[in-house]
Amino acid sequence: MKLNELSDNDGARKLRTRVGRGIGSGKGKTSAKGQKGQKSRSGVAIKGFEGGQMPLYRRLPKRGFKNIFRRAYAEINVGRLQKAIDAGKIDAGQTLTTVELRAAGLIGHPRDGVRLLAQGDLTSAITIEVAGASKKAVELVEKAGGKVILPVGATAEDA
Repeated sequence: MKLNELSDNDGARKLRTRVGRGIGSGKGKTSAKGQKGQKSRSGVAIKGFEGGQMPLYRRLPKRGFKNIFRRAYAEINVGRLQKAIDAGKIDAGQTLTTVELRAAGLIGHPRDGVRLLAQGDLTSAITIEVAGASKKAVELVEKAGGKVILPVGATAEDA
């Protein structure tokens, strides 16, 4: 080994961070020293503050009611079920559940379950297990020789 071949190990020397050299460097403006004044104090809530002017969220009217306990069902019509049966996407002989309907691409995310609605015609006899159904949808399925299985305590409702 010769003197001109001596060098540091990789990573032994690290260049210092040059602060205050513009926002593109990631260490510009405050040079990683944070804020001064009100924004550096605890208990500051200035989001939405408009310098004493009535804030936008107070100027706009508050309307309506949002029920946070509302159930969101994935809805499917009997007509779409019949189309899927005709296309061979689902087997009418087995009990249709959320898993089969999702695998066939008839519903997306089931959320609180699947609700069967009565739009369209049904000719195949199917057994379907759903979280809810309209009275007319249940009538259509039973008329075609099928059966709708609802959870315990649930009844068909008007849609």
